[in-house]
Amino acid sequence: MSVFVNGKFCKNPKLAKADDFFFPGPKMLGLNISRSTSNRVGSTVTPVNVEQIPGLNTLGISLARIDFGPNGLNPPHTHPRATEILVVLEGTLHVGFVTSNLNPGNRLFTKVLRKGDVFVFPVGLIHFQFNVGKTNAVAIAALSSQNPGVITIADSVFGSTPPISVDVLTKAFQVDEKVIELLQKQF
Repeated sequence: MSVFVNGKFCKNPKLAKADDFFFPGPKMLGLNISRSTSNRVGSTVTPVNVEQIPGLNTLGISLARIDFGPNGLNPPHTHPRATEILVVLEGTLHVGFVTSNLNPGNRLFTKVLRKGDVFVFPVGLIHFQFNVGKTNAVAIAALSSQNPGVITIADSVFGSTPPISVDVLTKAFQVDEKVIELLQKQF
C-alpha cells in the first residue's frame, strides 16, 4: 500500500537510497551552473524541489537559483504554499511584494538588494525581483515547502487556455478591449 502526501507518493523508507536526497552540483543540472537568460523576461529559475529530490517530500523545504541578465525580471508571481527567503549572490536586485486586499490593502514593500542582502516574501503574496544593475545577477531562494507551486500573474491572466473573456478583463482592468487583446497576444 502506498501513501500519497502533498501530491507525491511516499517511498517506503526501507527502499530509500542516498540519491533520493541528492541533487548533482558539478554537472549540467547543478546550481553552480549559470543559466541562459535569453528569453522574454531575461531571467531563468532553476528549481530544486520534490520533483528533483524525491527525499524532500514532507520535509517542507526547497530552493531555487535565479539567474538574471541585465534588466532581467522574475515577473510578479506567487507561491501558494510557501514563504520565500532570497539572498543575492551577485548583482543588484529591486525586489518587492504586495500585501493582500485587507485594510490597509495592497501595500507595496520594496527594497534594492546588493550582494549578501536577504529579503523575505510572505506565503501567497505577489512578489517580483528585477535586476537594476548593468551586469548579470544571481540569487538563491529558499522556500518553506517541498512543493511551493508558482503562479506567474501575467501568464495566468493573459495566457490562460482557454483565454479569460475580454469582457471580464476589460472590466477588471478598466481598459479598452484592444489593450486586453494586445496583452493576450503576448502570451
